[in-house]
Amino acid sequence: MSGVTGSNVMLQNDENLSQYSVIMLDEAHERTIHTDVLFGLLKKLVKRRPDLRLIVTSATLDSEKFSGYFFKCNIFKIPGRTFPVEILYTKQPESDYLDASLITVLQIHLTEPEGEILLFLTGQEEIDFACQSLYERMKGLGKNVPELIILPVYSALPSEMQSRIFDPAPPGKRKVVVATNIAEASFTIDGIFDVIDPGFVKQNVYNPKQGLDSLVITPISQASAKQRAGRAGPGKCYRIYTEKCIPQ
Repeated sequence: MSGVTGSNVMLQNDENLSQYSVIMLDEAHERTIHTDVLFGLLKKLVKRRPDLRLIVTSATLDSEKFSGYFFKCNIFKIPGRTFPVEILYTKQPESDYLDASLITVLQIHLTEPEGEILLFLTGQEEIDFACQSLYERMKGLGKNVPELIILPVYSALPSEMQSRIFDPAPPGKRKVVVATNIAEASFTIDGIFDVIDPGFVKQNVYNPKQGLDSLVITPISQASAKQRAGRAGPGKCYRIYTEKCIPQ
């Protein structure tokens, strides 16, 4: 059961959440039906319980809008380190974002002087395919090309394999981390200079005809695009879509 779904169930069992005095909603920019319903329920709860403290946090939150929604509540900004990130777009829409992303990885590896690479993809199957394809393409380039260490990361991967993404690449080598959106905010990988963002994510979407939730590949939000770009620092974010197609 996800944290958001679990919170909604808790509200059904105890609509006043009488056992809690503080509730924190982290990564509030990741909007879904579940989170929107939760925001609405908690807004009503805050009116009923003036003693309840509700904390809403995110690195890319539109704080003014959220403050207005929650009765013009106070806004606290915590300063942090920021790095300049150059945003690069494709000139034309890509018919195959996965292939374009892999080509971009190889172009960076062959032409950029230093820094690790982070590639965002939608799920385990896509990541495994991408890693195998990168391995085969690197093999086809011959032995004179510097080694590219290819590291997948997704929730189903064993923890010991996930932890490899934090190991620095040996001298003369470069690593590319191929990750789901868990790499947007769940952890920070040192040394990432280049981020490749195809602009898609796999999300739980409710199908009213079937009455079921299903995982669907959908365009990311503008907040997620900012989160992904922020993973590079200082460096570049290669968006595999045109500037006109920037997420809203």
